[in-house]
Amino acid sequence: MIKLSQFRLAAVALALTAWLPLQANAGLLDDDEARKAILDLRAKVDALARDINARVDTKADKSIGVDMLNQHEQTMQEISRLRGQVEVLANEVANAQKNQKDLYADLDARIKKLEPRQETIDGQTAEVLPSEKKTYDTAMELFKSGDYKAAAGALQDFVRRFPDSAYAANAQYWLGNAYYAQRDYKNAIAAQEAVVANYGTSAKAPDAMLNIASSYTELKDKKNAKKALQQLVSKFPDSAAAQAAKDRLAALK
Repeated sequence: MIKLSQFRLAAVALALTAWLPLQANAGLLDDDEARKAILDLRAKVDALARDINARVDTKADKSIGVDMLNQHEQTMQEISRLRGQVEVLANEVANAQKNQKDLYADLDARIKKLEPRQETIDGQTAEVLPSEKKTYDTAMELFKSGDYKAAAGALQDFVRRFPDSAYAANAQYWLGNAYYAQRDYKNAIAAQEAVVANYGTSAKAPDAMLNIASSYTELKDKKNAKKALQQLVSKFPDSAAAQAAKDRLAALK
């Protein structure tokens, strides 16, 4: 007589045959649903196996064994098919988990590119967006290369786009220097005055005032040059620019 384990397999197969078609139209499940489906499947198999064991062990129900023998080959084939479907489901879960991890890794990398970074600017630490730093560095590369016209345009655009950036005071200051290098002294003065007016606490403010005096000197406006130097000494007395201003004032006497 076929062992009791064969009866159990047959009973399990019959139960799975009735249960699985309800899941056939579910399509590709997400991780949680797929894992739950596999766990539910195993739980149903165990429960039905226990039920069949109890029935076979009951003398009144031992006649069920004859029917099980007749269906043995069919049920074994069905069990094989169902096992294959469980393996497919498990493989789909593994693939979904891998795709999810890859998606999270890609998303994390993209977010990091947009997150502010700590930068040290004139001795001060500030958070700066990657786009700010890239735009500022590009403008400064133009300045350092000697293309002052292009640099002026790029620096002006930076201040317009990022007026509250930690680089804004520097950008405005170097804009004034770009005009000065082109001998556009009036625009140089205006640009440096904007540094003092808008970024008065910046480390660049004293230098901006010194450059204002230099621009007035180039325009042969000795009166305003002297005034700018005096204001610099009064406003930023301990700065290196103030010391330079004092030396110039002595020369002007």
